[in-house]
Amino acid sequence: MRAKPKNSLTLQTERALRERISDDSIKVGDKLPTEKALALEFGVSRTVIREAVAALRADGLLEAKHGVGVFVSQKTGEEATPAGNLHFSASMLDILELRLAVEVHGAGLAAARRSWAQEANIWDAAERFRSALSNGEPTEDSDWAFHRAIAEATNNQAFIEFFDRLGLSILPRRALEGSKRGTLITPNYLEKSAGEHHAICEAIGRQDVEGAREAMKSHIGGSQMRYRALAQAGKPQARSDKDLDASSQ
Repeated sequence: MRAKPKNSLTLQTERALRERISDDSIKVGDKLPTEKALALEFGVSRTVIREAVAALRADGLLEAKHGVGVFVSQKTGEEATPAGNLHFSASMLDILELRLAVEVHGAGLAAARRSWAQEANIWDAAERFRSALSNGEPTEDSDWAFHRAIAEATNNQAFIEFFDRLGLSILPRRALEGSKRGTLITPNYLEKSAGEHHAICEAIGRQDVEGAREAMKSHIGGSQMRYRALAQAGKPQARSDKDLDASSQ
């Protein structure tokens, strides 16, 4: 029997946790079981639990208190207004500029500080991205998980919270409308992203700090150029004097 892709397990686990949060026996402020306990209960890896919890944190349903645990901050169905559930009002290009500043440095820190387990998590997320792409499945969750795994490998809590608080909203493609998304998020674009992920993994794996920084800079910088070109294409073009003369006839 073919095993289900991990991103499917993550979605199933996320739904199960949502149902638990909506249960009348759980109140706002209650603490969730430990990551290990949840992994045993749901029969999944701790990585899957971590990603499902991160998704619910991004939705404002859960709140992590460093060194204490994860707590229910809001019941499902309520209007999301928690302080930790941030949403960008900035443009796509502003988001990418912010990510370039944060993630290039983060990739270098990950290369210098990553543990073997953290490196394995980065590779695992990169492979899940490629697997989702090959299977024609959505790649957003695995894309976010890849960058979040690198943040975790920095061993700097601020980098981790940056991703957990912003969640999938950090991916600028989510701001694209249907037709624009199809124009930019092509199979070739995603294949190129998968190759760039691999290059980042390689650099982090060999603890090449500058190589990791350059690979991440190329990855996010390339996306920045594509989004800029798309934004420019959507702007009305200035009309020349010749055009104006023709339209007045």
